[in-house]
Amino acid sequence: MTETTRRGMAWAHGNLTVQSLGAMLGPVTFLLPDGRQVSPLHVAPWGQDPNRTTLPPILQELRGEWPCVPFGSDGSRPLPKGWSDTGESFTGADVPHGHGSNVHWNWEDCDDRQIVLTCSYPDGHPVRHLRRRIVPDPRAAAVDITLEIEVRKLCRLPIGLHPTFRLSPRPGSVAIEPGNYGEVHSFPGDVEPGGTLFAPGGRWSRLQSVDTRDGTTVDAGSVPLDRNAEELLQLVGIDGAVALHYRDEGFRARLEWQKEHFPSLLLWYSNRGRRVYPWEGKHLALGVEPVCAAFDLGPAVCTADNPVASPTAPTSLSFHPDHPFITRYRLSVEAAPLG
Repeated sequence: MTETTRRGMAWAHGNLTVQSLGAMLGPVTFLLPDGRQVSPLHVAPWGQDPNRTTLPPILQELRGEWPCVPFGSDGSRPLPKGWSDTGESFTGADVPHGHGSNVHWNWEDCDDRQIVLTCSYPDGHPVRHLRRRIVPDPRAAAVDITLEIEVRKLCRLPIGLHPTFRLSPRPGSVAIEPGNYGEVHSFPGDVEPGGTLFAPGGRWSRLQSVDTRDGTTVDAGSVPLDRNAEELLQLVGIDGAVALHYRDEGFRARLEWQKEHFPSLLLWYSNRGRRVYPWEGKHLALGVEPVCAAFDLGPAVCTADNPVASPTAPTSLSFHPDHPFITRYRLSVEAAPLG
């Protein structure tokens, strides 16, 4: 595999790094008005481990934020009643979070104002090309990102964004503050054997009161959780905004996106619940992922009828070869009270 290259950029309100593998953004250090520097995005600790080359490319230098086209992956997995994998599939649909998450992107128009990368997909794949533009806001501690998708043919795909945030060890030290949403859904099975927590296939009205498998309830809006788990929750019908309040550090990270493109928010709780290499029961991070998808179950499930999909919150989008898809989103930080 081509060696990962990285490019950095500094501006009046911070500095950032982007890598060629997966076009992953991170770390990003923001400068708050009071002079403090904060770095909310997660960088996996095994990035220099020589054994990481045995991992899927997406995991080898996992960090920060990147696009997933398509989101999730097809696979042989048990599906409970009400779920089906009879939707649209294709060669390459089994690649974790899509081809672009696992290959090196090409550097394009990069200067002191922007970083632009592109990725061409294999012949025969319904996706032809991705373009990603990362622009720091010269007036604020914020980064604006644009994703363009070109396809070869009419198709439906689940898509998503994959911001991953760092967590401190103290349980409940970070509050998840979503915008308005409809329901909370839990994964319809085991995300990780031995790392289960939430009652499978559940629905709740509030993130702060989610049933567990042992009959108790947990506040899933405060992280890290107070027990080891590897889990997923999906906030369906969200209005395109979420914030993380770092209570012990006195700042808030905010993510805003186009809700018509990503009507759900997937929360990935990597809470020391996965014990195999490279996770080893130590990995602590929170994925805060705007999606048009049903969890990470891949194109064949997301384009079929499923319990998450609705007219206002679909789990796949239609793409047309004559009309490139363009979406915009923003990551920012601001000072916030302690506690």
